[in-house]
Amino acid sequence: MGTVIVLIILAGIVVFVIRGMIRDKKKGKSLQCGGDCTHCGGHCGH
Repeated sequence: MGTVIVLIILAGIVVFVIRGMIRDKKKGKSLQCGGDCTHCGGHCGH
């Protein structure tokens, strides 16, 4: 029973992380440069 609870909690955390990544992507932020193209040479499309 404890294993099931831990798996549900971990799955919830993963869902929240993925949702946050999708929201950041829609806002134009990139995982590679964080939206600051001075660090990635302007390759992130801003």
